[in-house]
Amino acid sequence: MDAEIIAVGSELLTPQHADTNSLYLTEKLNRLGILVRFKTIVGDSREDLAMVLRAGLARSPLVLLTGGLGPTEDDLTRDVVAEVLGRPLQEVPEIRQRIKERFRHLGRSMPENNLRQAQVPVGADWLENRNGTAPGIWIEHNHRLVVLLPGPPRELEPMFESVCMPRLASVAPGERIQTRIYKVVGLPESEVDQRIAPIYRGYQNPSTTILASLGTIEVHLRARAANDGEAEDLLTELGDKIELVLGDYVYSTKGESLEEIVGMYLVMRQKTVAVAESCTGGLLAERLTRVSGSSSYFLGGVVCYSNELKTKLAGVPAALLEAHGAVSKPVAQVLAEGVRARTGASIGVGITGIAGPSGGSAEKPVGLVIVALADERGTQVREFQFPGPRERIRHWASQMALEMIRRRIRD
Repeated sequence: MDAEIIAVGSELLTPQHADTNSLYLTEKLNRLGILVRFKTIVGDSREDLAMVLRAGLARSPLVLLTGGLGPTEDDLTRDVVAEVLGRPLQEVPEIRQRIKERFRHLGRSMPENNLRQAQVPVGADWLENRNGTAPGIWIEHNHRLVVLLPGPPRELEPMFESVCMPRLASVAPGERIQTRIYKVVGLPESEVDQRIAPIYRGYQNPSTTILASLGTIEVHLRARAANDGEAEDLLTELGDKIELVLGDYVYSTKGESLEEIVGMYLVMRQKTVAVAESCTGGLLAERLTRVSGSSSYFLGGVVCYSNELKTKLAGVPAALLEAHGAVSKPVAQVLAEGVRARTGASIGVGITGIAGPSGGSAEKPVGLVIVALADERGTQVREFQFPGPRERIRHWASQMALEMIRRRIRD
């Protein structure tokens, strides 16, 4: 039983509102072995919604519509579904009474247009909404299942969990869908695909998707099987082959962030870290401290943006700054060594660079970042050239600093 989700509401087509309901529903449906194959967002247009719904009914056994069940004139979902299915709307006295009782309980007078929510297509079941006035609607029609759900998540989620999940479990195919995510750092998307495509092309199940996110390439595997164990076996068979060819560029197989993995390594090795940051402005420290328990390994850091504070807080000699400039390998090295010495950390990290959009030159262009890592074995300094706007460069700088820590501790 593959599914389709239609999110209704013109506000979802603006930059101010995101369709979070579809993410929630997809996760819940996958638990039942139901794969979501299509998602559509449609505005408050009777013609557009009818067109999208007809397309959904033609290709999907299960169609879920979210939103558009309110009392106002632009809430069209109920009317359009009734029209497309050829089922006239009729008022359900029990729903009418519940709406009136809800307003009475709140001590408010009920506008007459709220009674539109008491109308349900002929032959449909209505689903109780304990957190609002719009009931859900469940319709079985020509071997298709159509479910209408209210738009507000605080109404949709409890209704789906308590009412829809048990109903769908009784008609779901009994399959299970499992996913696994391999997170890769240090390789571009094209090279990841070049390495693993010869492997995943031989598999229809699991399916493979490669996604590029900021600082990370993700390889998503999704398997369908009769039970969770078989699905996990399928994921392991393909996943182990992918991990073998990607090697130590894979830093996570369970969805952890890079800062979580670094924190785990620091705890395992009983190491501590301190940072001296310039162009990242404390972003590396912020990422390290996102992780619960980071106080056991993160001692602290300094944001030494000016040359004066590089000297005062991290011990960078003024003569060195004069000779090489703030964005240079010698300065990055002293930042790392200086913060390590002053804090007593096992590892010191120094970051300097030009995040832009101004400040670059022919010799030192925007996007030039230098990261140094100092520990008892010496100091490692790496130079990077990151493309893109300021925030992208700063994030990449923190990402590669974390990756340097990961590799240093692991090795």
